[in-house]
Amino acid sequence: MDIRSSSLEDPGYAAFAWSRYRALLWWMVAASSLAAVVGLAILRWMIGPMPWAMLIGTACGIFFSVLLAAALMGLVFLSSGTGHDESILDPFADRNESP
Repeated sequence: MDIRSSSLEDPGYAAFAWSRYRALLWWMVAASSLAAVVGLAILRWMIGPMPWAMLIGTACGIFFSVLLAAALMGLVFLSSGTGHDESILDPFADRNESP
């Protein structure tokens, strides 16, 4: 049984990887804010004045949708980039692929 270790098991490398992930998220907070402002500006141009509840709901919807997508993609890149994906045990590795 071959169990490979992940780079995230090393505390120093894990701290580096997670700090890089947090830095990416802070940049994405800025990008999400910009996307929300641009989205509201486009709606204002297309529709005109809107009620406050619609403005707040739309801004939150745009902001959190972009931020959630960025957080999930960041976790995918973190997992792949640190070798965490390759460290799992593949239960089908010993099977013959021909029928």
